Amino acid sequence: MAHINDPQVIRRLLTTPGRWAVVGLSNNPLRPAVGVSLFLQQHLGQEIIPVSLKGDDVHGAKGYTALADVPGAIDVVDCFVNSGKVGAVVDQAIAVGAKAVWLQLGVVDEAAAQRAADAGLDVVMDTCPKIEAAMLGL
Repeated sequence: MAHINDPQVIRRLLTTPGRWAVVGLSNNPLRPAVGVSLFLQQHLGQEIIPVSLKGDDVHGAKGYTALADVPGAIDVVDCFVNSGKVGAVVDQAIAVGAKAVWLQLGVVDEAAAQRAADAGLDVVMDTCPKIEAAMLGL
């Protein structure tokens, strides 16, 4: 069964202050994660936690190389990785006790989304927080 995004979950995730681990966020200004994470941080008031292979600090936030290295609770794991790799990130999100996973625009893995949902996480897939915020008038 194909995942269908719940508009109420999207609204709650975007309007409730939380800690967003942004996987794939580095200092490369050409990557969409840079602008989206800045929007989350500055416009929506979310705390961002960069997670990338290099562990770059971004937008004044300390970076990490793995979700397991992030201290404290994670509310949302925002996935800027390709569909072929996102399943492993979703499994890590489940393992660290994240409350939600957000698979970015173009990132689709039905099996991973189902694993997350079965583990009790909220799941948003194949859309962008900036797009959803604009549609909600945020």
